[in-house]
Amino acid sequence: MYAEERQQEIANEVRARGRVAVADLAQRFDVTGETVRRDLGVLAQQGVLHRVHGGAVRPDVRTVGDEPDLEQREQSHLAAKTAIGIAAQTFLPPPGGSVIFDAGTTTLRAALSVPGDRDLTVVTNAVPLAAHLSTLPGCDVTLLGGRLRRKTLATVGASTVAALNRLRASVVFLGTNGLSLNHGLSTPDPEEAAAKSAMIAAANRVIVLADSSKFNRELLVRFGRISDIDAIVTDAGIDVPLAADLAALDIEVVIA
Repeated sequence: MYAEERQQEIANEVRARGRVAVADLAQRFDVTGETVRRDLGVLAQQGVLHRVHGGAVRPDVRTVGDEPDLEQREQSHLAAKTAIGIAAQTFLPPPGGSVIFDAGTTTLRAALSVPGDRDLTVVTNAVPLAAHLSTLPGCDVTLLGGRLRRKTLATVGASTVAALNRLRASVVFLGTNGLSLNHGLSTPDPEEAAAKSAMIAAANRVIVLADSSKFNRELLVRFGRISDIDAIVTDAGIDVPLAADLAALDIEVVIA
């Protein structure tokens, strides 16, 4: 069967059933899971479906609680995230300072932009960020222990939170899945939320790094209040009224 024929059958099944699983499709078509994921990627670009963990759903049945896979999130809004990461460097502490990097694809872009000779003590629960920052001569990196969550490659759990509770850092670069004036900062996973809350408590300044698609979204678990935020670095897609409301709350809004 040609790829186009397989993709058409997958599209038909998504329309009929509302949801498909990678494992089921791989068995049905006698192909690898990677082949199925490529097919789903093609169909997602065509707007036929939305990718979710382990498969895909019809667009009209997607909920805000869906958490995309890391690979998908890394490619989403990549240009905006890269610009945000570069702009975030103005919030780095002076040489010798300490910074907490939250897990996430936007915080990763900030980590990739850190100057190699910057003298920093870095704490993170994100394996990809720790792997990169550990190559920079100026960075002394601590990777927090805990249970490794495969969807985000972040350590979470009681030991992660306990370690953060003993810290006081100059700055935290914080990611979020959702931000609204009513619900604050939110994410789908309770353990990720607990780690993020502990990071907020551990930092003197809280800098949220988020592209504009995250605004006016509310997910299952709130991990921070709007009043916890000192600054937000985002892109020009942010709603003008929301930006004005945030500024009125004495939150610095930086457009990358």
